[in-house]
Amino acid sequence: MDLASVNEELAEIDGQIGDILRALQNGFQKLEKIKDANRRSRQLEELTDKMRDCKRLIKDFERVSKDEAGHTDPATAKMLHDRKQSMIKELNSYVALKKQQASENKRIDLFDGPSVEDGFGEENVQLASNMTNQQLMDQGNQLMDETDQAIARSKQTVHETINVGTETAAALKAQTEQMSRVVNELDSIHFSIKKASQLVKEIGRQVATDRCIMAMLFLIVAGVIAIIIVKIVNPHNKDIRDIPGLAPPVSRRLLR
Repeated sequence: MDLASVNEELAEIDGQIGDILRALQNGFQKLEKIKDANRRSRQLEELTDKMRDCKRLIKDFERVSKDEAGHTDPATAKMLHDRKQSMIKELNSYVALKKQQASENKRIDLFDGPSVEDGFGEENVQLASNMTNQQLMDQGNQLMDETDQAIARSKQTVHETINVGTETAAALKAQTEQMSRVVNELDSIHFSIKKASQLVKEIGRQVATDRCIMAMLFLIVAGVIAIIIVKIVNPHNKDIRDIPGLAPPVSRRLLR
């Protein structure tokens, strides 16, 4: 069945996956003919990138297939599923082949040494065979000196790393102490805020009391002012009890 008749996007993705799978097949065929370890590593990196792109496209194919499953018959849905499984199986085969080639490439790096294609391997063999015992000993001593120098550099690096670690630990300790001081200061500030809040409440209660006192003083002053006004209005009355309507009846009877 033609995928274009089912979904044009599926057909486009299928075509892209097919191109990548063919490129992977050709790439691994070329890889078997490459003997240089560096060239093999670069080729494997390129093939890995292609496999990563193929995996992404297969996920896109699966996503579109699921969206299309509700609009297609069971036979078409099965065909899409089988097509996806086929692509996954083929991609997995290239992944396994890539792991095998990568392990073989590591063995070449470890045991084979320089590539014969560059001419260095054969040249080294000829040079070693033409050297005298004294030259071989000198060469060995030179290699040992270089090894000792490399070890000394490694020790220096270790000492520098230890010094950096010590300085970092001291800085962390200082920062920890500073954080402890900050926490203590925050506790002091919290206590001060609590005391200030209590003081504000006491001041509020005192202000309320003062307002009551002021109200009472205002009433007293108002009474005094009222008496003064009455005296001014009735200057002949010496006593407030003589003012009509102000003295109670009992007081009037006593006055009589």
